[in-house]
Amino acid sequence: MTQRQMVLDALNHRRVFPIPYQVDYTWQEYKKVAAYTGSSSFMDAYTSCFAAMYYSGRTREIPDRPGFFIDDYGVVWNRTGADRDIGVIDHPIIEDIEDHHYTLPEVDEVKLREEMEKLIANRGDRFVVAGIGFSMFERAWTLCSMENVLMAMIASPEALDQLLNDICEYHLKLIRIMLEYDVDVIYFGDDWGQQKGLIMGKPHWMRFIYTQMKRLYAEVKAKGKYVLQHSCGDIHEILPELVDIGLDCYQTFQPEIYDIQQVKDTIGDRLSFWGAISTQQLLPFADPETVQKETVRIMNILGKNGGYIASPTHAVPGDVPPENIMAMLEVFANQEKFGVSI
Repeated sequence: MTQRQMVLDALNHRRVFPIPYQVDYTWQEYKKVAAYTGSSSFMDAYTSCFAAMYYSGRTREIPDRPGFFIDDYGVVWNRTGADRDIGVIDHPIIEDIEDHHYTLPEVDEVKLREEMEKLIANRGDRFVVAGIGFSMFERAWTLCSMENVLMAMIASPEALDQLLNDICEYHLKLIRIMLEYDVDVIYFGDDWGQQKGLIMGKPHWMRFIYTQMKRLYAEVKAKGKYVLQHSCGDIHEILPELVDIGLDCYQTFQPEIYDIQQVKDTIGDRLSFWGAISTQQLLPFADPETVQKETVRIMNILGKNGGYIASPTHAVPGDVPPENIMAMLEVFANQEKFGVSI
């Protein structure tokens, strides 16, 4: 069975064993694990079912400002602090959502096509993911600041509608190019949740975000492709709405937020899950034996009848002991030995 077929079986809720898995790292953690294992190629020993390319606005370092990067949208990212993978916004470039002259950049079609061609050329027998980070709410607040976007939901709804519509149109251009290639799924990254509930609340999510996501999903589904949605935090209120408009797989599925057994039982026949191995509590703080036991428990719950991609709940941050990464990877690579039984 090819790696691609394993993922297809999982997304179509067919029993698949071993369960497909994926691990992404922050650069700090990757360097830490590479030093621990003595090899920067330590992941070569573990099968990857995925070939992926994510567009989030390419960044380049500002020549006279070390640690500061500017992206395609003109947003400046400060990476001099603890977060050196993404960074924090240096300043909003849209100060007033009701009165601004900002326009989104032209799509660099040549560059995007080069990246897509490289992705397809290197796919092997893997499942191909092409995606957009900062896809709607996040793209708006990177331009305006989160505070201004949230306030605009009350004070300037029509102006916010226009900005979100412009962002959606821009991303539709990107998606249409991506869909010309032999991809399997389109990924959307957009954090809507906090530790309890939605950042903006369900009524505002439905009013401002739902319609735009419906348009994006429809473009993907019209080509017969799968939809993968990333959102950190608690978005249980909107999972049924997302499934109704075409969501196939939800990432990331945080066990400190969700009762994973209950969610699997209630919506697991319609929705697949990617994640669930906690980067918030388990991986940073548990001992390796506990990591292995909990990884097996989660895989046995979510892997039943397919519908699961085993993975940490986020790119692994730099506070995770390398011993715990290796303990998790050993379960992924030797599922039967460790008692994964679905």
